[in-house]
Amino acid sequence: MIELWDYELAVYGEGFSSLCGVDEAGRGPLAGPVYAAAVMLPKGLVLEGLNDSKKLSEKQRERLFEVICREAISYGIARGEVEEIEERNILNATFLAMNRAIARLEPAPALALIDGNRNTGIERPSRCVVKGDARCADIAAASVLAKVSRDRYMLEMAERYPEYAFEKHKGYGTKLHYERLREFGPCPIHRMSFLRKLYG
Repeated sequence: MIELWDYELAVYGEGFSSLCGVDEAGRGPLAGPVYAAAVMLPKGLVLEGLNDSKKLSEKQRERLFEVICREAISYGIARGEVEEIEERNILNATFLAMNRAIARLEPAPALALIDGNRNTGIERPSRCVVKGDARCADIAAASVLAKVSRDRYMLEMAERYPEYAFEKHKGYGTKLHYERLREFGPCPIHRMSFLRKLYG
């Protein structure tokens, strides 16, 4: 686990007073908003089981969600709405969600570590970390908060729109999801720009 801190400790060594990790969940699905989270963990804090959210079970993510919220110096969770995805495209809507999440941190971080290789739309000083959710504790924590928050939202949407079985696929383009789309057509939380092949 301690290697999850190697990158951040090196960055702290450059003289930065505070860091946050930022990650998103839901760039790829056909439905629902894109979520982002920003997390500032106490320097060197070891959270048992913390890892890239994609490598954790749902049960592990749910447990870690509560621990991260309790132990973090500060955290922010935000989203880019379906309308914003349609209007601005998914990348810009992701940056919007990330900026909103970072803006909720108190105190503001000196540097934001952004998962991936794009940070052009981030308003605060930031640095990209490719595969950051597996390399940085703060980003791994953010990946858990973003993923759990989005999954919880999609479970609520499953109750509102039961015909799409969102509880099973969380809006991703699975065989079942496409079958339901062909049967029922899109609903208000579908991203029509992601469904051009289906609806021309």
